[in-house]
Amino acid sequence: MPNPWTGKGNPYTRQEVRDRLKATLDQNKAIIAAGAGTGISAKFIEKGGADLIIIYNSGRFRMAGHGSTAGLMAYGDANAVAMEIGEFEVLPVVEEVPVICGVYGSDPRRRMWHHLLKVKEMGFSGINNFPTHSIVDGHFRNVLEETGMGFDKEVEMVRLASKMDLFSIVYVAKPEEARQMAEAGADAIIAHVGTTVGGSIGVVEASCTMDDAVERTQKILEAAREVNPDIFFLAHGGPVNTPEDVRIILDRTDVQGFVGASSLERMGVEKSLTDLTRSFKSLTLDNK
Repeated sequence: MPNPWTGKGNPYTRQEVRDRLKATLDQNKAIIAAGAGTGISAKFIEKGGADLIIIYNSGRFRMAGHGSTAGLMAYGDANAVAMEIGEFEVLPVVEEVPVICGVYGSDPRRRMWHHLLKVKEMGFSGINNFPTHSIVDGHFRNVLEETGMGFDKEVEMVRLASKMDLFSIVYVAKPEEARQMAEAGADAIIAHVGTTVGGSIGVVEASCTMDDAVERTQKILEAAREVNPDIFFLAHGGPVNTPEDVRIILDRTDVQGFVGASSLERMGVEKSLTDLTRSFKSLTLDNK
């Protein structure tokens, strides 16, 4: 049903978001979810036909010219930034596409049930677990887990969101994390294979190969599907950047779509502004 106050757009119920995604698949089309760090990004991503728009705190850093990993650092309040982008930039300009709020589930300063109530009241149609500790590894990951700020808090956040009729689309980096999220009631799982390559601030050496991305993505998908075959499965990150890359991952795995943040928002701005400026600078004066 449409928004009961305006007659259109957000917020949608959890089932309504699921029905919209199912309708995309029924048309034999890939699901495309796009990150937006500014209102103008969201406005034109919607015009391009995205199925979901996701608000990440990293979008603010990305659109300020910094790497998306800044969203994982102590450079601001991740939950407050996502809410602010949604309230003042994205939700006011998106007409019809469901808007999803990035939620930092392991934030120890918030009663997560209370924060999710505010997310819902704001008009978001669902949640995403970003920043996520699933993409943190090594000694630091162990410290986070042992000090009560581990991935299990993100899982519990998704469990709460499911009870509150919020659609959930979540990042995982390992099969066991996919199982946990599926058991918690996640509606869509994104196989995160690393920071996106390409552009001015993408990774090079820190990325994996396409073969690795294919293998990891499929293993994550299969683990979640053992728990719930009705979950939507999407790919993200690493060497999966361009539409051609997404074509490869769609052909070689069972994923049903793609989540692009840097791939859509940052890459689009970098190339279009550079090319447009060069076009203007190619103009010469007519000496009279």
